[in-house]
Amino acid sequence: MSNASLEQLKKLRSVTQASISDCRKALEESVGDYSKALLWLKEHGIEKAGKKADRETAQGLVDSYIHQNGKVGVLVSILCETDFVARTSEFKSLVHEIAMQVAAMNPNDIDTLLKQEYIRDSSKTIESLVKEAIAKLGENIVVKDFKRFDI
Repeated sequence: MSNASLEQLKKLRSVTQASISDCRKALEESVGDYSKALLWLKEHGIEKAGKKADRETAQGLVDSYIHQNGKVGVLVSILCETDFVARTSEFKSLVHEIAMQVAAMNPNDIDTLLKQEYIRDSSKTIESLVKEAIAKLGENIVVKDFKRFDI
């Protein structure tokens, strides 16, 4: 592997957190084109997420978010397969982002939540955010429940 492609591999891994073998395969499939490799990894990650959808989710986290005005609060329950993944910073961040999404957008139910545009990046939905986390963490992740309180 040349220095240029080694640097691309390192950069791709750093940006996506995908495995080294997935990054290498993405660069090979895209003939060294970094942008195409990013796209390949995104599509491949979504494919991986689909394969994990039937796996049992018996662990996870409950998180809360209170908006700074103190008049909106949210509790969310997000499940994954193992307590190991539930303790990772990536999973904790996902759970908190979903709690903030519920506070900001007030979805009626889980299906509505999953179809909403992500408040931090309108090019993504919450469903695609969850699928990205599934691809990155290697486990099935499910939004189990949420409750929004407001005054």
